[in-house]
Amino acid sequence: MHSSSGNQIDFDVVIVGGGMVGSMVAALLARYTDLSIAVLEQRRPDAFECGSTPDYDIRVSALSIATQNMFKKVGAWQGVLDRRACLYREMLVWDGEESGQTHFKADDIGACALGHIVENRVVQLALLDVLDHSDNVDYRSGVRLQRYVQGADAITLVTAPQSSALDDNSDEQTLRTRLLIGADGARSSVRELANIAMHTDSYEHHALVATVTTASQQQDITWQRFMPTGPQALLPLCGSRASMVWYHNAEEISRLSALDDSSFLHEMMDSFPDRLGELTSVLQRGSFPIVKAHANTYIANRIALVGDAAHTVHPLAGQGLNLGMLDAASLAELVADAHAQGSDIGTRRLLRRYERWRRGDNAIMITALDGFYHAFKPQPQPFRKLRSTALSIADNAGPVKKLIMKYAMGTSGDLPRYAK
Repeated sequence: MHSSSGNQIDFDVVIVGGGMVGSMVAALLARYTDLSIAVLEQRRPDAFECGSTPDYDIRVSALSIATQNMFKKVGAWQGVLDRRACLYREMLVWDGEESGQTHFKADDIGACALGHIVENRVVQLALLDVLDHSDNVDYRSGVRLQRYVQGADAITLVTAPQSSALDDNSDEQTLRTRLLIGADGARSSVRELANIAMHTDSYEHHALVATVTTASQQQDITWQRFMPTGPQALLPLCGSRASMVWYHNAEEISRLSALDDSSFLHEMMDSFPDRLGELTSVLQRGSFPIVKAHANTYIANRIALVGDAAHTVHPLAGQGLNLGMLDAASLAELVADAHAQGSDIGTRRLLRRYERWRRGDNAIMITALDGFYHAFKPQPQPFRKLRSTALSIADNAGPVKKLIMKYAMGTSGDLPRYAK
């Protein structure tokens, strides 16, 4: 699978970060190549008991059809369904100050669903099932990257146990690779060690996420209402559970977070739209600041960044993970093709092709979500009317509406073949 000499182990590809995006890169390369792959992850996710009904994890993602296609390609989709996933068929977006709205329905484009809401841990575990059964993947948990040394035809990495002190080099291990992939999130150590700058902007809003139980049964619609104080959103979960997202200024989110469950439930019922129905309990809550960030470049010598290591977007449309998965599929496709042709998988030329493919698309999505966010901030009456009218026009413009839906579902655009 890989070669070793002394204390050094050679791999074709080393992926730092075994989260959702990093594991997808590894799974695709394991499925479509015979390259030797190491995945370095700080902490393996806790197991999920299939068929049981534990409370939902607070961190969930909306998986697009393109992302679902990738899971099917690597043989991980059944592992998601066997654990827990909630499909949604409709998405409603409306202006809380005016009458404008846009209602997307899977039926409108002949699809059975727009996507699935899945816990991040379930996504990770389904991919781990695949990696654990791949002969060419060495998954190493409890490991962090300490430093690396750049060579002409390879990179030498020094790793250490996650638990060891920074100045303790007794358990260090050396790995050598032709391609280093940074999939280690917004605070990427690979990006920092490669001295790649990240342009970052914080939004005024913070987000409070709560898992709740509702009096109504299973829903199959996600919705988002734009209020002057910030958006409010619902993501349906299985049974009578739902994930609620409440955007507000930092002070208000801090106040809401400090309330007891009963008071919080009361405030949410007062503030959220009637279509929510009655809430019966709050299972858990968490809050976080919202940041928009984009790396100045996705690549360095024999290094590529994917997912949050390269970009973070406003969570408005739930596209963050899907953009990262398209990074994974695009990079995996280029690497697999180069390897099949007997070419070096870490050349600047190949990595430049990856950056050209993904950076522009991601920039467009970051800008679009940013524009949407700013359009729904408190505005003068004429602008509010214009904004509301635009939503209504979008709802009635058949071809345009279908195009937006297909783009959000990941079924249009310059897609990598693993996403089709």
